[in-house]
Amino acid sequence: MSDDFNMSMRKFLKQVGVTSQQAIEEAMRNAGQDATAGKTFAAKVVLTVDGLDMEHIVEGQITGPAE
Repeated sequence: MSDDFNMSMRKFLKQVGVTSQQAIEEAMRNAGQDATAGKTFAAKVVLTVDGLDMEHIVEGQITGPAE
């Protein structure tokens, strides 16, 4: 793969990671500490790329901040 491809992919994935973390943190704050403290939430990311026949799913767990 070309250097341009690798750089564009890394830039996209960095943006996904940073913006996803910000969105999760905001959702946790909006829900309030009582609703999130120490609780585990199922998380799922579905990645698709227009023009390619692909769907990539990542599932995991996120634990709310301790009380």
